[in-house]
Amino acid sequence: MKIKKYSFWTLVLAAVLASCNEKTETTVEEKNEAQVVIDSLKNVYAPDGRVALFDFEAKKETDGFNIEGETNLPEAAKDLENTLNQKGIKYTANIQTLPDAEGLENQTMGVIKISVANLREEPRHAAQLVTQTTLGMPVKVYKKQGSWYYIQTPDGYLAWVDYGGIQNMTKEQFADWKSKDKLIYLNPYGKSLKSAKNNAEVVSDLVAGDILELTAEQGNFYEIAYPDGRSAFVPKTDAKPYKTWLADLDVDGEELVMTGEKLMGLPYLWGGTSPKGVDCSGFTKTVYFLNGMVIPRDASQQVHTGVLVDSTRNFENLVAGDLLFFGRPATDSTKERVIHVGMWIGDHKFIHSMGDVHISTMDTTATDFDEYNYNRYLRTKRILNEKDKGLQYLKDEDIFTE
Repeated sequence: MKIKKYSFWTLVLAAVLASCNEKTETTVEEKNEAQVVIDSLKNVYAPDGRVALFDFEAKKETDGFNIEGETNLPEAAKDLENTLNQKGIKYTANIQTLPDAEGLENQTMGVIKISVANLREEPRHAAQLVTQTTLGMPVKVYKKQGSWYYIQTPDGYLAWVDYGGIQNMTKEQFADWKSKDKLIYLNPYGKSLKSAKNNAEVVSDLVAGDILELTAEQGNFYEIAYPDGRSAFVPKTDAKPYKTWLADLDVDGEELVMTGEKLMGLPYLWGGTSPKGVDCSGFTKTVYFLNGMVIPRDASQQVHTGVLVDSTRNFENLVAGDLLFFGRPATDSTKERVIHVGMWIGDHKFIHSMGDVHISTMDTTATDFDEYNYNRYLRTKRILNEKDKGLQYLKDEDIFTE
């Protein structure tokens, strides 16, 4: 009897081991080799999905893998196919390389045609606002879904804009638009008018940073044209010819501070990057743009530009215009998380958008000491006049004119 009982438990143990082995083999199979290649290449070409698209899925079929997806990086699509072939992986592929020129009728460029366009995470108005872009901003257009367009801004950000915010153009039409003289609107808020009179009917609202075609001058007004062909007038006191503005730029920290202070009290808006509302990084981005620089969209991107100034709360080394970053430091089990940014203005103070745009102090002896942000301070970076692939200077790389 004992022998039979021992044989029974031996069989049970063998069954368990067989079950474990079978489970291990299934796990390996589920982690299909084609998807491993896709995930590996995504880490290379699109580690930050906010600025690069590489979206593919591999499904196992009887005779190999079916791979479907899209990318805005032609070299990444080519590398995907080459790698699959080199590894001898059998597959059929439906790889879409954007832009979808046919679906867009070759209008693969665009220019924002309203004072501020809201860009969303998905092609619907209820989707999260991820960023904004202002009138006259050129964008790449990748595809269309209903009345929405998937675009990429000059800072690389990918998002959806509805038809009301964009003037679609072919490459030839865009080149023609870019060749025209431009004007930059400089008042935080204002309007364009139907005639060269202060009491004329309004054509549209305008905000600082809007770029329009400059067509003529009439007395104390500039005559301008919108990307969609509308014409209007703006007072000369509110704007400058773009090339004159660009040539006159001599930016230092004090200029940045003055620009920031013009936006004091502006309400916090998640995804906002304009004088209609800003989040923390939208505020610093707007300040720098109005001084001739295009910087990355988010705080977690801005922190990777420029040079390190401080990481020990030694604020004596900071100068006006430096960017202070806040968040949670890395631990043994978690990565650093950058969640806030502000701009140094001197005298132990910084200006930032948190609730609204206001000034806070790092002076621990002051009655209005910002203890909350002091405790989550991470580091300060200097980006003004620094050379970095994440920083664009309009004087060197003009995106509005030839």
